[in-house]
Amino acid sequence: MDQGKNIKRNLLKNTFINFVIFAFILLLFDLIIYNQVTSSLLRDVDEQLKNSERIFLNKPPEDERGHQGNREISNREFSPRIINILRNIDGEIEDVQNLGNLADFASDIKFDKNNLNNIYNLKINNIYNYRAINIKVNEDGTEKYMQILINIDAETSTISNIINILILATIILIIISILVSYILSKRNIKPIIKMYNKQTEFVQNASHELRTPLTIIQAKQELLLKNPNAKIIDKSEDINLTLKETKRLTKMIKELMDLARADDGNYQIEKAEIDIDSLIKDVALPYMELANIQEKELKLTLNYNKKINGNKNKLSELIIIILDNAIKYTSKKDMIEIKTYQKDKKCCIEIIDTGIGVDEKDIKYIFDRFYRADKARSKETGGTGLGLSLAQTIVKCMEE
Repeated sequence: MDQGKNIKRNLLKNTFINFVIFAFILLLFDLIIYNQVTSSLLRDVDEQLKNSERIFLNKPPEDERGHQGNREISNREFSPRIINILRNIDGEIEDVQNLGNLADFASDIKFDKNNLNNIYNLKINNIYNYRAINIKVNEDGTEKYMQILINIDAETSTISNIINILILATIILIIISILVSYILSKRNIKPIIKMYNKQTEFVQNASHELRTPLTIIQAKQELLLKNPNAKIIDKSEDINLTLKETKRLTKMIKELMDLARADDGNYQIEKAEIDIDSLIKDVALPYMELANIQEKELKLTLNYNKKINGNKNKLSELIIIILDNAIKYTSKKDMIEIKTYQKDKKCCIEIIDTGIGVDEKDIKYIFDRFYRADKARSKETGGTGLGLSLAQTIVKCMEE
C-alpha cells in the first residue's frame, strides 16, 4: 500500500517537474518573441527620432559602424509623424498653437530637461502613446530645448495584440504541457510500476512456495515428536519426505538468491576457455544412467570440437536445468538428444526431447518466475517454477 502511494507521489512529482520545464521553455520562448517583435517595431521609430536629433544638432548621419558620414540628409529622414515642441530654458512650451491636436493636452506632455539625448516613452492623457527624445538647441543665440515626439499608437496596439496572443497561446500550451507531462511521467514510471507489480507477485509466490515445504517439514517433525519411541524404519517415509522437502527448499532458496543477485546486477560470471563437448559428456553421464533406468534414451551428438569462452559451473548448471526438465517431462520410450555444432562462427547447443512439450499459450510465460504450465504435474515432479528463469539469466550473462 505504501509502495503504491510512493508510485503515485513519484508520478505527481515527475509530472510537476516536467510541467515546470515545459512552462519555463514556453515563458522563455514568449519573452524572446516579445523582445524581438518590440525591438523590431520600435527600431524604425527610434531611427526617425535619431535622424531628427541629428538634423536639429546639424550632425551628419552615422553608418552601421557608428562612423559619421557627410552632412547631407535626404528628405526621407523627415517624417510627418514627428512633432517638434520648442521649449524655453525653463522647459515651458513657447508656442502651444503649433502643437495642433496636442494643444489641448499641452499640460500633460511631461518634460525633464535633465533627460537629454535619451529615447523614452511618453503617455499623453493616459490614451496616446509617444516615443520621445529631448535635445538642447541654440535658437538665435539663446539656449532652448527641443522635445521631439513620434506617435506609436499603432506599434503599441500591435504589441498589445501580440501580448494577448502570446498569453492565450501560453495558457493553451500550458494546459497541453500538463497533459503531456502527465503522459510522459506515466510512461516513464511504467517500468517502476511493472517492477513493483513483479516484485509483489514474486514475494507472494515465493512466500507461497516456501510455505509449502516448511509446512510439510513442520508437520512431519511434529508427528515424530508425538512418537519418540518409534523406530526409524517405522518413520522412514516421514523422514524421507522431510529430507525431500528440505532439499527442494534449499534448491529454491539458492535459485532465489541467484535471481535476486541478477536483479541487482551482481550476478557476475568469470569466463575461461572450456571444452564444451567434454563438459556436456560429464554433465550428461548421470542423466544417461537415469534415462536407462526409466527406459528412456539420452543421445549425444557433439560436433563442435572446439573450446569456448564461458563459465564451467554456470554452463553445467544451465545444462542440468534443461536436462532435469527433459527427464521429468518425458515418458518411457521417449528420446532426449543433446547437440553441439557451429553456426555463424558461434557454438550452438540444442537439447531436444519427444516429451509432452509446452502448449503454445504457455510459451510466452515459460521464463516467468514460479510459472508452471501444469501445476499439479510440477508439484508431483518437485518443480519450483524457477529453473527456466534462472537458465535465461545464465544465458544473458554468458552473452555479455
